[in-house]
Amino acid sequence: MKKAAKKTVGARNRSAPKKRAAAKPVRATPKKISARVKKPRSSTVQKAAKPSGTSGKLSFNHAMIYLRDVQGGIAFYRDWLGFHVIEDFRHEGKSVYARLLAPAGDGTIALHQAAPGGSVASDGVRLYFEVPDLDGFCQKMRKKGFYFTQQPQVMPWGWRHAYLNDPEGHEISLYWAGDLRMKKTVTKSAEQSGNQ
Repeated sequence: MKKAAKKTVGARNRSAPKKRAAAKPVRATPKKISARVKKPRSSTVQKAAKPSGTSGKLSFNHAMIYLRDVQGGIAFYRDWLGFHVIEDFRHEGKSVYARLLAPAGDGTIALHQAAPGGSVASDGVRLYFEVPDLDGFCQKMRKKGFYFTQQPQVMPWGWRHAYLNDPEGHEISLYWAGDLRMKKTVTKSAEQSGNQ
């Protein structure tokens, strides 16, 4: 009898429309806070190299930039410099924090809402972004109407630099160092005095 009852129940379950299991309760979060994640195109995301033998050693992660207008910062770094938005965290519909991935490599920056009345000045700090075709990159930006505080030129230490500011005045250097990037800096004046 028990076996027959089981077959009947099983037959009834197969013929009846399936019902979804009740969802498990989720801890409520305020409706005003939401997070939106945009995945960069898969072709631009590179797998981070696994550290080998670096256990316990310091690794640079990212730079945090404090802004009065995070959405404006996202637009600048995304639209002008080509960064990919990894995360755009919003509070009451306003961007308050974002993480962005550089167009090449795995470097990231974070944009953070400054405290009301807080300073966003970054005196003494400049962000550096390397681009092999520096002149071509800057020319495209100029054609769109962007203003550079210094056009691309070779500096005394041998690197080619262009300087600009983001919308809130943070200093940025677009540069190309080539083979000199990981070498000791020697200025032309130092070379000349050493040869005398």
